Amino acid sequence: MRSRLSAIVLALLLLPTLVHAGVKEKIAALAPSGLVLVLDEKGKALVARNADKPFVPASVNKIITAFLAMEVLGADYRFKTRFYVDDKRVLYVRGGGDPFLISEELALLAPKLIKATGKAPFAGMVIDASYYPADIRIPGIENTGEAYDALNSALAVNFNTIHAVRKGKKVRSAEKQTPITPLAVSQFRKRARNGRSRISLTQTPGVSVKYAGELLAAFIKRAGGSVKGKIKNGSVPKGLKPVYVHNQSRTLSTIVNQMLIGSNNYIANQIFLEVGAHRLGGPVSLKKSLKVANEIFDKHDIGDAIHIVEGSGISRKNKFTARGLAKLLHHFAPHSKLLRRTRAGSRYKTGTFSGVRTLAGFAKTSKNGTVRFVISLTSGPGKLRFRLLRAIERGL
Repeated sequence: MRSRLSAIVLALLLLPTLVHAGVKEKIAALAPSGLVLVLDEKGKALVARNADKPFVPASVNKIITAFLAMEVLGADYRFKTRFYVDDKRVLYVRGGGDPFLISEELALLAPKLIKATGKAPFAGMVIDASYYPADIRIPGIENTGEAYDALNSALAVNFNTIHAVRKGKKVRSAEKQTPITPLAVSQFRKRARNGRSRISLTQTPGVSVKYAGELLAAFIKRAGGSVKGKIKNGSVPKGLKPVYVHNQSRTLSTIVNQMLIGSNNYIANQIFLEVGAHRLGGPVSLKKSLKVANEIFDKHDIGDAIHIVEGSGISRKNKFTARGLAKLLHHFAPHSKLLRRTRAGSRYKTGTFSGVRTLAGFAKTSKNGTVRFVISLTSGPGKLRFRLLRAIERGL
């Protein structure tokens, strides 16, 4: 009787180990060469496969940018765009790198600008984009027409893209909220095929800035004002005081949430560049942001485990170790609700390249509560990442 009781007690003691072993075996069978790390709330490894091998994070890199944004800028931070009017009634617009200056935001902005300046026509518009150096380039961003290759800018609208419908030479906006402009029409005639599409403005910084000015002028007209003269690039005259400062209607936490869910490269790098300029002063530069990022990584003892060259994950030169990312996830945990959610309640971010399938975040498990996880695969379908996550949710 005593020996039987001892056997039952021993089996109960071994049960968690057997359950974990089952999950490990399933993970090994699903992804024999994959990288999988799962840590419980105390940092104990529940699953560890190739956990110290560097991997390319792809868009999982955006978790890093979100973390840096919360650390340096804060959840309630708001991007600003400043407006000035000289004695000839020329309107000057100084861009502040707002990543969410979309049509709906311009619709909010324009009436407030007209209220501050009056309805008399503006003699012209000058866009001051000097907050971003003209030669700024993000590693991994290429000169294509794809939306994910949109150029970063001090002043850009609709994520520096144009969404329209072309039928022969006729071009109309694909969005009810966005007026069509002359530059949008000319760009679509040159670069877009027939049908609905979205193109990025990557050719030259001047093109994107001019489009921003044209679209702003269209919203000023809707608000009861007008711009009679030319729209051009330039600088705000020294000593001129702003007549209106527009605070982005969305807080940084809202923008970060949209960046993570939509996996928007443009937003990610606008935020990443602001991190450096906010702490070290403008204008923005990749060098400043990388300096601030590396100082924060060193502070959290992950400097050797997290190597980034930009904020979106579009560059293959970004490299992490799973342990380094899992450690950073510990510090990002208070902001985990900014990530996309599974039916089981897990929070996650995906990353996808040719030959790269990543998934990381916080898994809700049946026995260990919320755990941190990192998955990186170099082969197999994208859905395999989620089969591994479900195995973690149900088996740990």
